[in-house]
Amino acid sequence: MSPNRPKTPPRQIRIGDTWYDFDAGAKEMGTERAAVIRQLIDWYIREPGAKLPERPDREAIEAARAKRHSEEEDA
Repeated sequence: MSPNRPKTPPRQIRIGDTWYDFDAGAKEMGTERAAVIRQLIDWYIREPGAKLPERPDREAIEAARAKRHSEEEDA
């Protein structure tokens, strides 16, 4: 069996702590960050049929952020 070989190389960007909130939001919506980013890029470059992804409720993000801060303080 061959190792996991993605079709595209990884790209590196700097985002900050909101990256973790973004992850929580993507999981809340039943997806992952990469899928949301691809949707946003397709929408941004006006790919035919591309739509903005649905967003999670703000409360879910605030809860995930509070949990993360609490865990950081405990560490």
